[in-house]
Amino acid sequence: MTAAPMPTLALRGADIPLLGLGTWLSEGDDAAHATATALELGYRHIDTATGYGNEAQVGRGLAESGVPRDEVFLTTKLPPDRAGRERETLEESLTGLGTDHVDLWLVHWPPNKQATPATWSTFIELRDEGLVRAIGVSNYSVAQIDELVAATGEAPAINQIPWSPTDYDAQLVADLAARGVELEGYSPLKRTDLTHPTLVAVAATHGVSPAQVVLRWHLDHHVAVIPKSVHRDRIAANLDVLRFALTPDEVARIDEIGVRAG
Repeated sequence: MTAAPMPTLALRGADIPLLGLGTWLSEGDDAAHATATALELGYRHIDTATGYGNEAQVGRGLAESGVPRDEVFLTTKLPPDRAGRERETLEESLTGLGTDHVDLWLVHWPPNKQATPATWSTFIELRDEGLVRAIGVSNYSVAQIDELVAATGEAPAINQIPWSPTDYDAQLVADLAARGVELEGYSPLKRTDLTHPTLVAVAATHGVSPAQVVLRWHLDHHVAVIPKSVHRDRIAANLDVLRFALTPDEVARIDEIGVRAG
């Protein structure tokens, strides 16, 4: 089956490809090589963070790939202990990545476990200056998002959280949607029992792996997802989820994994 075009989500400020390469725990040459390999294979979304310590390597991979910068959606994140030093941290990220802007900048975790509207206000300011195209948060609760909106009048474009069939929560999806906040999942495979009978059965139907079913489930829910790998065969296999789609019934059956787990 021919691969379909990469689906995207329209964020305020930028369109994010639903499938990206995660780079958590990717270090040194591995991070640079994984980035360049993913872009060569057809990825156009790379996710990193100041806290990963690999922005310079990701930037090197981006440069070595030869893919024009404006064709790549690049995400990085502000560590919670850098609250109050937002501009300095972003400038360091841009230098490491070798770019004059990032497409998405996230507050990686709530600073001191608090929503911290002052940081969010600075995010808005730096976005408005053109250093960032879209801004969001990671690991925030709905209540913390409401606090940001109450203080600034603007919701995050996206919330990046742990997400997998086991984590599926229809109420959380609805709560974020009601606030105009898109959902992006991380650790999709680490958090999944890939031997679950439902995943195994659906995978057999499509002639794919359970891991590919999990990634496709994200896409069919219009949830962005960033599986991490430094191995070419795995990076390629993750992208191959564009070659099939789940039926609504299959999606519902996979949703039940989370309902039952809850």
